[in-house]
Amino acid sequence: MSGKDVFAALKQSILLHFGDTGWGEVGASLAVKYFSPMTHLCIVRVARGIAARTTWAAAALLDRVGGGEGCRVVPHVIHVSGTLKHAQIAAVEWNREAIARVKAGVGVYGTVPQRGKDTVAHFETSMREIEEVQD
Repeated sequence: MSGKDVFAALKQSILLHFGDTGWGEVGASLAVKYFSPMTHLCIVRVARGIAARTTWAAAALLDRVGGGEGCRVVPHVIHVSGTLKHAQIAAVEWNREAIARVKAGVGVYGTVPQRGKDTVAHFETSMREIEEVQD
């Protein structure tokens, strides 16, 4: 799964549920700014107002991402922000919480509990990548 797959899935969901009118509202501003295949955390940029609400609804209606059969997904919106900087801050905070949950052996929001230096390293790498995202 990649950022391109997430973009394509969002586009298909918008077209399916909101038609050409919905895509017309969202299409020009929709961009996947960050996606981590290890943590499955994604930052999506879209215009404010109706475009943001349409994108949020389309994300909530997603059940698969990727070509063919794709990967089953259950989207979880952790933050909606007016700026990329605040989205980055929220994503880094989510990663910190996820690291704490992994270290405690609880798992990350419905995933199988995984412990180990590799899992924590993936989240720490993800935090550095998030901080480097540019608008």
